[in-house]
Amino acid sequence: MTFSGKIKEEITKLECSKVEYISELSGIFRTTADIKLYCIRIQTENINVANRIFRVVKELYDVTASITIKKNYNFKKNEIYIIEIRKDVLKIIKDLGLLNDQGLDLSPVPKEFIVSDDELKQAFIRGCFMISGSVNDPKTSRYHLEFLIQEIKLANFLCDLLNSYNLNAKVLRRKKGHMVYIKESEKISDLLKMLKAYEGVMYYEDVRIYREKVNMTNRLNNCEQANIEKSMKSAKKQIEDINLIKEKDAYDLLDSKIKEVADYRIKYPESSLIELSEIISIETNSKMTKSCLNHRLRKIKDLAEKLRNE
Repeated sequence: MTFSGKIKEEITKLECSKVEYISELSGIFRTTADIKLYCIRIQTENINVANRIFRVVKELYDVTASITIKKNYNFKKNEIYIIEIRKDVLKIIKDLGLLNDQGLDLSPVPKEFIVSDDELKQAFIRGCFMISGSVNDPKTSRYHLEFLIQEIKLANFLCDLLNSYNLNAKVLRRKKGHMVYIKESEKISDLLKMLKAYEGVMYYEDVRIYREKVNMTNRLNNCEQANIEKSMKSAKKQIEDINLIKEKDAYDLLDSKIKEVADYRIKYPESSLIELSEIISIETNSKMTKSCLNHRLRKIKDLAEKLRNE
């Protein structure tokens, strides 16, 4: 089962209040349902979501929906579950804010009472996610959570609803509708917690923390390797300068302290400046700082450049 499937399996087991169930159903119906005055028809590829809709409708309205299964031969050949509600349709759609005095009200934006407080807002988002959402497994993919929404008004409403919780959601037009998506790992974790997918949150955080540690270790290793290569390149250039000075019979132009540094550089060609300064300090019993060492090596470099120019 995919990570999205596991999240949906977890949240479809939640027990909620009646008003939360209504907001959740509203999110499901507005996202995907084909609604008529005599029938409500919903399609999903997730058996847990189909069972959730069946159970909630039965619990709230004592209506037994029918579930039909058909093969989907596109791509992964998943089964499609078709839920049809043909009894007490008017009562159901009225409760969900889909009926007014003129008849069906299929405006994509829900009525205010559907999302009147945080619990109802989160239930509405949960319904939208069940039927149209997906999230990448943090172990195998980049961080990404999305809702695929047909109506641009509903996509914008859902995006604004998510951003009321500082989730930094965005809307992107796709060939088949609009994608409301979140890319930041911390924001995705916050949304999973909001959906009450607590097991999913624990797994997600464990993987996210592990990946961050691995990335940090890799960055530190890269920095260390880069520093080593930089030190070796500098040491190689310093040795070339010293050898040039000797070849040009200009070594005696250096004073004794600079000669001492040159001799130690030749003797310890792979040492960094810090390591070399510590070696000189120990072997000569005279404090040699990195700054002082660097200053004397610069004198060697200046003389070598002068000889090259001549």
